[in-house]
Amino acid sequence: MKQTGRKLILAAVLLGGGALIGAQFTDKASGDGVTVTPGSIDDPVVTKSYVDQKLGSQSGGMTADEVQQLLDQNKQELTKQLTQQITEQLSANSNEVVVVSVPSGKTLIAKDGAEFVVRAGKAVAYSNDANGISDLTDGKDITSGKSVPNNHLILFPRGGRGVQPDPKQKNGLTVLVRGQYQLQ
Repeated sequence: MKQTGRKLILAAVLLGGGALIGAQFTDKASGDGVTVTPGSIDDPVVTKSYVDQKLGSQSGGMTADEVQQLLDQNKQELTKQLTQQITEQLSANSNEVVVVSVPSGKTLIAKDGAEFVVRAGKAVAYSNDANGISDLTDGKDITSGKSVPNNHLILFPRGGRGVQPDPKQKNGLTVLVRGQYQLQ
């Protein structure tokens, strides 16, 4: 019987000690007994005005509205650039002939492999190097500053060359274009 009593007392001590230790670990895990200041590192809940203030100080004093306006402007610029690139890609990949009006003072610059036919107006060749443009109708090279005949097929094996209205005339040009081009 002494044995049974000892076992009973030992069991009660172990259960009681386990309950005390368990209660201590539960308090520490849940944070009971610790006071937390709102907005401190222990309680990171913040307001929108706090975030706006912090973002403003890091972005050179810009407010959230100014940052949003800047983002909107960048979206518009990117949209313009993408639209232009898509248009250029579509014109490069198609065999479609486009009618382009070239006003006086402007130059129609061809991309690699483009073809032009001057339909109306007097045109002169433009090239930024010693080589000219290929007149496939006559089978000759037209150097920069020389007259480009109307209704002749002109090939641009390399980009950066083109045609422009003759400086002696006031009217522009009408040019049929197949391939990529740029009006400068």
